[in-house]
Amino acid sequence: MGIVRSIQPTDNPAIRNVIRTVMPEFGASGQGFAIHDAEVEDMYSAYSQDRHAYFVFEEDGKILGGGGIGPLKGGDPDTCELKKMYFLSEGRGKGLGQKVLNACLDAARNLGYKTCYLETFNTMNQAMKLYERNDFQKIGGPCGNTGHFACDIFYSRPL
Repeated sequence: MGIVRSIQPTDNPAIRNVIRTVMPEFGASGQGFAIHDAEVEDMYSAYSQDRHAYFVFEEDGKILGGGGIGPLKGGDPDTCELKKMYFLSEGRGKGLGQKVLNACLDAARNLGYKTCYLETFNTMNQAMKLYERNDFQKIGGPCGNTGHFACDIFYSRPL
């Protein structure tokens, strides 16, 4: 069945593997993508900071994916960014993304954010369908200064 839970230090290698496995599958491994962010090395520490949260989905002792929220770098302090939400192929199409997204949005509300923003790439069709089912609206361009200049689709939603 599996569970959604907060990231732990021992999850770092598994979630790093998820990110480094999934992004290239979607052609998102070049410069300007999140795969190169320094936080990928130590996701637990990165998301243990103020106004951050990261959740993993674990099934039978294996991390199948995860996602998190944190302040939008260079953006409005009331806006969080949905970040690093990826699932291994065996975890896709099973509703796991919805469970992790729910945890992220609940955490964002509890942390006082008013808006959730995200960036994605045109090959990530399943992810975009998930976002649209959850009231994310496409917006015309990037917000803040995430450094992910290769992303080409942007969404936002009130919390």
